[in-house]
Amino acid sequence: MSWDDEWEESAPSRRTYTPAEAAADEALYKTLKRRASLGSLLVVAISALPLAWWYPWFALALVVGGVCGVANALLSMAGNERLLERRNVPVFVLSSFLRLGLFGIVPVVLALRVSSLWTLGCYFIGFFLPLAFYGLSLRSAYRRKHSSCTNK
Repeated sequence: MSWDDEWEESAPSRRTYTPAEAAADEALYKTLKRRASLGSLLVVAISALPLAWWYPWFALALVVGGVCGVANALLSMAGNERLLERRNVPVFVLSSFLRLGLFGIVPVVLALRVSSLWTLGCYFIGFFLPLAFYGLSLRSAYRRKHSSCTNK
């Protein structure tokens, strides 16, 4: 084998991405975004109701974490979309730092009011719930898409 092998110099065959596939993927993206946001808020609300009876501060931390998590996810996705459209990396980095600073200070404020690790735990459970919902929904969507492609 040498560096000038013919198979290395040949252009790889590229898969074409049609506008119909792009539209279908964009619709899937919007559906998953909506499902993750609404599902997270619903789970947080249902979980916080009984928790509020015994531990109101923990329920508040869970709800605040869920709302902050949904807001962070939506702002992050909007930032990613703007980055793809405008290709303005410095603005994207600045907005990411501002978002991290904003959502990083909220659990500290909650923990200062009620100094318990459970407060932080409840906040972060709510905060990362949209990410978990989105990831699980995306995995199942890819499995469905892959199984429909292999069954053709």
